[in-house]
Amino acid sequence: MNVVPIHLVYVITEDWFFASHFLDRAKAAVKNGYRVTVVTRCRETAREFQGLGLTTINIEFSRRGLNPFTEFAKIWQLRSILKKIKPDIVHNIALKPVVLGSLAAQLAGVRNIVNAPVGMGYVFTSQENKARILRPIVNALIRYSLSRGKRRVIIENHDDLNNLVAGGFAKFDSIALIKGAGVDTKKFDYRPEPDGQVRVIMVSRLLRDKGVQEFIDAAQLVRALDNSVRFVLVGDVDDGNPTSLSVNEIADLRNSSNVTWLGERTDIAELLAESHIACLPSYREGLPKSLIEAASVGRPIVTTDVPGCREVVTHMVNGLLIKPRNSNELAAAISKLVNDPNLRRTMGTESRKKAEAEFSNEIVIRQTNSVYDSFYKS
Repeated sequence: MNVVPIHLVYVITEDWFFASHFLDRAKAAVKNGYRVTVVTRCRETAREFQGLGLTTINIEFSRRGLNPFTEFAKIWQLRSILKKIKPDIVHNIALKPVVLGSLAAQLAGVRNIVNAPVGMGYVFTSQENKARILRPIVNALIRYSLSRGKRRVIIENHDDLNNLVAGGFAKFDSIALIKGAGVDTKKFDYRPEPDGQVRVIMVSRLLRDKGVQEFIDAAQLVRALDNSVRFVLVGDVDDGNPTSLSVNEIADLRNSSNVTWLGERTDIAELLAESHIACLPSYREGLPKSLIEAASVGRPIVTTDVPGCREVVTHMVNGLLIKPRNSNELAAAISKLVNDPNLRRTMGTESRKKAEAEFSNEIVIRQTNSVYDSFYKS
């Protein structure tokens, strides 16, 4: 007797984000006998999925704006796709897919829906008037998307979990706390810090709300006291994000004498191994992958005391927590580690322990599989 495989469908705006944050889980699902489809904006990255046993379907999501007519048309398009491919489980990733995907899945008659509102994004981090106006509307849509029926919700940090429950967005027993995308602790293996000049690395898209400007400002402050310290920024612009750096800001970055901008790179493990301190002065996160990779390599971390970031760092144990949007405090924290190699090494060892205990791929995959399995146990 042939057993029909469970059909798992991921709905996500960008193929590159799926590759960096969810591909390992999708590959594990295929290995476990699932049939897996990814509905996303298919570009170069999506072509690689098919060789891994995944099916892809293109849909031109826009990450900007909330035009009701455009979004309703997208819901209907997505509903038609889901009606045709008949998934058993739909896993929506990030805010817009959570809202649109939940409505589309409901209209298509899909009962098993997993929502992962990762990161919370521009609407919740920006202080711009547009974001403030959109916030209550988005909150209402999220509440509807998360609270209906027996839907499961995946949250990446304790702050978001507590806020969802306290705000009545979702019931506690429907939420799974899964700390981020996971890290391959063998690829990102522990490396003792190198000899030579201290190097501070930030791995991030070039977004204002990642704290890129604060990193640049802190580099100037630190190097004014000790110009032997090197600051390296790894990552590219994100044209689909309203907080991406402008053309002029990129030009200034290229010409900076305080920060070396390497652009987008694939050799992150090696770059971390060549560095002494990892930094991410973000305004808010789900669970930053760049920090769990840095922790896995055994690097002390300087980051902000905000949701997501403080999930990775315990202050004065494996790193230092500072206030967001504060270049002076960031510079002081970096200088503290620059001047104390013993503290760096102790914190780096603690970072590795934390990565192995909380953030490994094996843990994240097992927890995600448990969410899928829960639909068939209740």
